[in-house]
Amino acid sequence: MRKIVISTINFYQKFLSLDTGVLSLKKGTTCVFYPTCSEYTKQAVSKYGATKGLFMGFRRILRCHPWQKNHIDPLH
Repeated sequence: MRKIVISTINFYQKFLSLDTGVLSLKKGTTCVFYPTCSEYTKQAVSKYGATKGLFMGFRRILRCHPWQKNHIDPLH
């Protein structure tokens, strides 16, 4: 399950992401967090497994909003 989730995230990052994918409009990231939410989720899935990793990624996405200041939020 972990490999399937990570493969799906890799596909999203390469083709669909507005930050890093072919749909990106400008160079660099537009994400307010570092690492991006998709990278954070991928790291969490690698470290904690699919269920907990996806839950952690979902919580991270819920904290993202236009008024969020840029900041570093690494996986612990």
